[in-house]
Amino acid sequence: MDIISRLAAELSVKPWQVENTVKLIDDGNTVPFIARYRKELTGELTDTQLRDLNERLTYLRNLQNRKAEVIRLIEEQGKLTEELKASIEKAEVLQEVEDLYRPYKQKKRTRATIAKERGLEPLAEIIWNQQAADKTIYEIAESYINPELNVETVQDAINGACDIIAEMISDNAEFRKEIRSLTFKDGTIISKGNTEEKSEYQMYYEFSEPVFKIAAHRILAINRGEKEKILSIKVEAPVDRIITLINNNVIKQSSPYIELLEITVKDSYTRLIAPSIEREIRNELTGKAEEQAIKIFAANLKNLLLQPPIKDKVVMGYDPAYRTGCKIAIVDETGKLLDTTTIYPTPPQNKIEEAKKTLKALIKKYNIEVISLGNGTASRESEKICAEIIKEIENTLHYIVVNEAGASVYSASELAAKEYPDINVSIRGAISIARRLQDPLAELVKIDPKSIGVGQYQYDVSQKRLSEALAGVVEDCVNSVGVDLNTASPSLLQYISGINSAIAKNIVAFREENGKFQSRSQLKKVKKLGDKAFEQCAGFLRIPESDNILDNTSVHPESYKVAAVLFERTGNKLKNINPKDIHTILHEIEQASIEKLAAELEIGVPTLRDIIKELQKPGRDPRDEMPKPIFMTDVMELKDLRPGMILTGTVRNVIDFGAFVDIGVHQDGLVHISELADRFVRRPLDVVQVGDIVKVKVMDVDMDRNRISLSMKGLN
Repeated sequence: MDIISRLAAELSVKPWQVENTVKLIDDGNTVPFIARYRKELTGELTDTQLRDLNERLTYLRNLQNRKAEVIRLIEEQGKLTEELKASIEKAEVLQEVEDLYRPYKQKKRTRATIAKERGLEPLAEIIWNQQAADKTIYEIAESYINPELNVETVQDAINGACDIIAEMISDNAEFRKEIRSLTFKDGTIISKGNTEEKSEYQMYYEFSEPVFKIAAHRILAINRGEKEKILSIKVEAPVDRIITLINNNVIKQSSPYIELLEITVKDSYTRLIAPSIEREIRNELTGKAEEQAIKIFAANLKNLLLQPPIKDKVVMGYDPAYRTGCKIAIVDETGKLLDTTTIYPTPPQNKIEEAKKTLKALIKKYNIEVISLGNGTASRESEKICAEIIKEIENTLHYIVVNEAGASVYSASELAAKEYPDINVSIRGAISIARRLQDPLAELVKIDPKSIGVGQYQYDVSQKRLSEALAGVVEDCVNSVGVDLNTASPSLLQYISGINSAIAKNIVAFREENGKFQSRSQLKKVKKLGDKAFEQCAGFLRIPESDNILDNTSVHPESYKVAAVLFERTGNKLKNINPKDIHTILHEIEQASIEKLAAELEIGVPTLRDIIKELQKPGRDPRDEMPKPIFMTDVMELKDLRPGMILTGTVRNVIDFGAFVDIGVHQDGLVHISELADRFVRRPLDVVQVGDIVKVKVMDVDMDRNRISLSMKGLN
């Protein structure tokens, strides 16, 4: 199998792009590094394309290894033919390889293996070959009676021979492939409730859908219902057509054993083939559903992590609760903790006026401009208090409802204990809520991505696969934004290309011992950070304090000489440049042909474009281009909503069947996939993403079930 050609075809890219990328991956380069600094070699493949390529590369290499292993195992048995070897080598998926290996695989004791031990294989061959004979099968079977081997009667012998044939049919790779295809194309997945009690699985108590058509989120839902023993699931196949298919391929028209073989075929299918094909199909459906759920989670996580930071503002983190009180934390513009307290405005204490007095004093003392309010328990009551305070004070103050998912996980973590050893666990959540508004990326990387709460059925998918995918998303986000080398925490640094947790800690230790980094070249002095790691990480680390303006951009040190030459061509020296003059100088450079200039400088056009773009905005944060979150001053309730109202909201989660939008009533509304746009929408992510600010129309409000139906048709 030519892996390069196959990957190129699958991913719709050129073979040279794949070949270069595979070499870069094999040489130990990370995806963010390749995506950013090796664009000429990859033909500007994106980080998403590179991860897809890497994933498929791993699969195809595993497939190749498995083929070699299967060929070796069959050859050791002395049963490998050229035809079989060719079939294995031609197989395109692992399932095909396993089907071909199935007859030669070491099995547990089955009815067929027991029959073989009893010497009935020759009788099975006679029946299988279906040659005309002078004797009936009963007369032939008499010679196989052997009480010592537990073959007491003619029927025992025939039954045993048929068991061998049934397993032969079941092990036939071509039969299995056809049956699997038929079941997938024309089968039905059926779900039945094991109870009449109300539950979240009610719609699946009497449910059926074609196998090929069932949506990914339904697969995960019925799987969970089955696991909780609330549902019973089965795949109903076109049995008559399958039996006919096998009969036509097994039984000869002139066979003397037609009736016997028909019984054997039916037994083979119902006892051996059907259960395993059902397992395989359900595993395949589950695998695809899991991949879909993981992709949705990954896309949502990426958009959440890349939410624009609220910079240069003192923020109050407000973690609402009932009995234990609402935790308050004040952080300055840099995220430094200034003050903490606990107030009790919610039941059972209901000390509303006392709480408002405390909050007003803090707002005045620290000149707080924004309250970051967690959306958990008691959020509704706390939101009312925030709105009342805004009306009662002179300061310009807003509040933003923040998704607090994962805050409690962070509070109790070892990392939080190291960051705030003298702060009570309950207060740490409020600090996290405040800081995730100031810099969502820097704060959310401290939390296990699975706990951030923007997924769909995330606990029903392969946790290993989910963790790998989400770690890749975090890595891509951190590297696309870049980090300040002199302020970044180890949690943030460890996601930088080429840096692991040990090197991240060493960077912070070096910083604490020697003071702030003054140049990227100092990184080479960090313990365990060798030349390869420096190559991978340097371009993603920013040093605003450096004398070299390039150290505060994503221009890689390997391109510093080219950047210097660029300026020299305009009669300027890089080290003497005032950042305010950069636009004027770059304007002169941009007048020249980029292609011509790139050829003169012996550098790729994409890299030259990136250098010019970076120098136009040294230290720029790509997140600043994203829409800012909605600042609020008042509060609305579910009862205030009326059908037809047009509101502005923030997309909080995107799932297979639509999107949940926060419209400021504490309960997110659902925009069903059919209401996302005026056109047909196949994937909600094609229309909306987490963090998008959208206009919605209220369609229906169900007060009893706290459900809001929204529409975006004709509004965005």
